[in-house]
Amino acid sequence: MIERREFLAVSVALTAAMKAECGMAAPRQRFHAVERLRELETGAARLGVCFLDTATLEQSGNRMDEHFAMCSSFKLALVGACLREADAGRLNLAEILPYTQADLLTWSPITRENLREGGMSIAALAEAAQILSDGTAANLLVRRLGGPAGVTAKFRGMGDVVTRLDRYEPMLGMVLSADLRDTTTPLAMARLVGRLTTGDILSPASRQILLQWMVDTKTGPKRIRAGLPAGWRVGNKTGTGRDIGITNKCNDVAIIFPPHRAPVIISAYFDSGEFTDQVEDRHQAVLAEVGRIAAEWAMA
Repeated sequence: MIERREFLAVSVALTAAMKAECGMAAPRQRFHAVERLRELETGAARLGVCFLDTATLEQSGNRMDEHFAMCSSFKLALVGACLREADAGRLNLAEILPYTQADLLTWSPITRENLREGGMSIAALAEAAQILSDGTAANLLVRRLGGPAGVTAKFRGMGDVVTRLDRYEPMLGMVLSADLRDTTTPLAMARLVGRLTTGDILSPASRQILLQWMVDTKTGPKRIRAGLPAGWRVGNKTGTGRDIGITNKCNDVAIIFPPHRAPVIISAYFDSGEFTDQVEDRHQAVLAEVGRIAAEWAMA
């Protein structure tokens, strides 16, 4: 008599053989990334990661459903929301949003440069918020979309029931461990970015604009990008939180294009569990290792 285990083994082998004869590839068996990602957590640190295959919707990661401070990574979703509103005819990307010296935050490289103009177009502000993480540009866009509550409503309209914006820059980065304000989960953000970059919630033209801005982004060269093989196309958006009374946050969200594979979304949120008065390369190195693991997972 054939044992059940033997029957199952034979069935699996026959199924694989039949698929091979029909020209169908057997399903890929990827490794579960959680164990390797957990090894990157030391002391009180928490690392939330989601890898999302945009072709199969397969996902893997660590603490995928736990809440983490978005910091400036929210700007990617914000810019996506602006493009979606423009696609729907509810927003004119050529509209000029005025601002003054009083609106400028410490990190405002593009809006500061254009201060004498008295205002910038929504399109230019969106590009500045994405590519250089201009804080003033982001705040102006948030106000135009109806404030933090209005932006959160836009996230809900894009199918994300988790991610929430509650405050403006720079306060939105001041998130304590148990605080749900201005947070997302790795899974929620990965799915949202996947819909924005490979789904149909943006027009093809808007999707290409967003992807190009992500590829052109200047922040985060020591994070996910640093762990990827040379020559891979990648677009990203970083987030960093650092202030007395909170733990240092080091985040990065990316879309990567492995050769001969569908794109993979990576959302990585690292709460270091400590405070230091500068961005630490050892924290960024954690995200570089996330990039290396993601590349291996993508090609498995």
